[in-house]
Amino acid sequence: MRDLQGIDSLLLNELKSCCAKEYNFLPREAGLNLIEINAIHSGVSAKCRDGKVEELRSLTSFFGYRTQTFVQAVNLLDRFLTIMKVQPKHVPCIGVCCLHIAAKMVEEESNVSPTHELIRISQSRFTVSDLNRMEKIISEKLSVDPDMVTALTFLHLYHSAIGSLEEIPSIGRLEAQLKACLCRLVFSKAKPSVLALSLIAQEFEVLQSATLLKIIQQFQKHLKIGDSELLHWKELVTKCMMEYRSSECNKPDNKKLVWIVSRRTAQSLQTYHFSVPGLPTIPEMSWDESESEDSCEDLSSVDSSPCGSLGSDGEGAFFPSLFHH
Repeated sequence: MRDLQGIDSLLLNELKSCCAKEYNFLPREAGLNLIEINAIHSGVSAKCRDGKVEELRSLTSFFGYRTQTFVQAVNLLDRFLTIMKVQPKHVPCIGVCCLHIAAKMVEEESNVSPTHELIRISQSRFTVSDLNRMEKIISEKLSVDPDMVTALTFLHLYHSAIGSLEEIPSIGRLEAQLKACLCRLVFSKAKPSVLALSLIAQEFEVLQSATLLKIIQQFQKHLKIGDSELLHWKELVTKCMMEYRSSECNKPDNKKLVWIVSRRTAQSLQTYHFSVPGLPTIPEMSWDESESEDSCEDLSSVDSSPCGSLGSDGEGAFFPSLFHH
């Protein structure tokens, strides 16, 4: 397929249908603007939000969740933060809860991490009952729809429409770029259809292909996306990608890897270490005693770590039962 003249009519209709629905899943713009200026106030700031999304991306990778799970979790998080008055201390619970809700909608049931495991791996201080209460609040306040329209929805539709062209980037590469963009609050202001097309447009621009650029123009025509709007977001995407590819962003962390565990876990590990019985000597003449030394990485316990110890249901509620508009 050289252009969109021969695009499947069902695919084109689906694109137009998603464009009509995308407004139902946009974060409130006034709320996004408030988050941007909250660096000097007591509310949730852009830095706080972006940091939590980075953590969600790490958890998504750790549990082997799909990109769709991450994208929907970010969408739920942004929409909730822009309609509710939230204190920064509640963001960890909200973020993890959004990921759990998204996982239950997207992943196979057998692949969804149990809530207690999700809390433990995220090194959070709230409890399972806290997470369950938060899930109920989020579900009541938002339209939690497994078929929500996101930038990933459009990215897959665009890619399907032009998938026969050999020079186009892989969907995996585009998904990775989308995840990087979503870690920055500013891209939550973009319409999903425009953000997805901006990602493809900046890739096509690098290839300098007249055919590919013509395809972008036809997408714009069918979906009524203006040149100035596409250019604005394409420039922001390009800037974001350049920063992610920079030496500062890619510089490896030379700090020694350590495990942060709770005091109780550290004591259990220490007890287990001393309770391991000695192994019998292997009766071989060729045995080299110098090879019997075991080597292992250090485990560091941080008793006072704010993230190292989980709470218990008996410690009281992590957050108030109601949020105020």
